[in-house]
Amino acid sequence: MTAVTIRGVPDDALAALKVKAVRSGKSLQAYLRDLVTRDAATPPLQDLVARMRDVASADLSDTDVSAVIDDGRERR
Repeated sequence: MTAVTIRGVPDDALAALKVKAVRSGKSLQAYLRDLVTRDAATPPLQDLVARMRDVASADLSDTDVSAVIDDGRERR
């Protein structure tokens, strides 16, 4: 693994991170490593929005929508 050094972290931000680490039962180093690893594994918001548009886009007519609504009402 590679070591990373972050300079210029504001004191209040460092204090808040230390509190979060303690509350998670981790050292500051372990907490920050998990935070960075989780962030690196999370796809960018743009990718998620694009994927949601692809999945959500459908070629439906007003008749199709009305039929689905009517079907749902009949099932009640």
